[in-house]
Amino acid sequence: MQILVIGATGYVGSRLAPALRRAGHTVLGLTRDPASPRARALAAAEVIPVAGELGDPSSYRAHLDGVDAVVHLAMDLDDPAGSDRALFAELLDAGSPHLLYTTGCSSYGRVDAPVLDETTPGNPDSPLAFRFDLERELAATGLPHTVLRPGFVYGGDARTSQSGNWFAAGRAGNAVFFGDPAKSWTWVHVDDLADAFTAVLDRLSEVDGEVFCVGEEDAPTALEVFTACVRAAGHRGPVELAPITEAGWLDQAADQDEVMTSAKARRVLGWTPRRAGLLADVDTYCAAWSA
Repeated sequence: MQILVIGATGYVGSRLAPALRRAGHTVLGLTRDPASPRARALAAAEVIPVAGELGDPSSYRAHLDGVDAVVHLAMDLDDPAGSDRALFAELLDAGSPHLLYTTGCSSYGRVDAPVLDETTPGNPDSPLAFRFDLERELAATGLPHTVLRPGFVYGGDARTSQSGNWFAAGRAGNAVFFGDPAKSWTWVHVDDLADAFTAVLDRLSEVDGEVFCVGEEDAPTALEVFTACVRAAGHRGPVELAPITEAGWLDQAADQDEVMTSAKARRVLGWTPRRAGLLADVDTYCAAWSA
């Protein structure tokens, strides 16, 4: 297949796009700057960097010609809902290639369910509730699509990830944990997540309209992971607790248990994580981030 990856130079995209090429696909990687070091790294992995920006449909419209599937891994922070709606319309006009649409575990918000699955309703008051709204709008368009809701991603260079933020905090000696110290989160290694996308692309006709939660079954407390990350990065002092109101809006959106089951992904996609979790090898993941 020919696949366009939106966000190809980002954290997940930079690992997924080469994996799709290794699986035998022709892969276009949408990037603002095809001459950037990260875009050149994609080219070295046989991914074709193409110029474009999610917030400007005219910049990527031509790249949709002949594409069989689009993997959407970006968020336009200036207009996240509007840019995604525009993408849906562009894909319909381009002949309706299959869209792999990524949301995430924090989209649920605070809900009365010990374990989240694909049928759990989201909290409409969540700061990220618009992502569930977009999932419903996408389904209503009739566009062929599959939704992936990953847990918190770790591994690799960890850029723009929570684990990367926490490694940086440890290195800076700024070990402040925000919010509920008892909250637990589902995590997934970036390459295991790439495997889930590849599994979807292997069976597009079977998974049209489906939603998959993707993450490891063991869900440690966020404070356990935070402490392990800052210690791995060299912080030896105390870990301070601070109210969530002092954190940014994305941290506030995740200040609750976000424990998902991936039973459906295992059953339908044959997917299973190959890593044992962030805590099992935190020094390795810190070294990868540092490098």
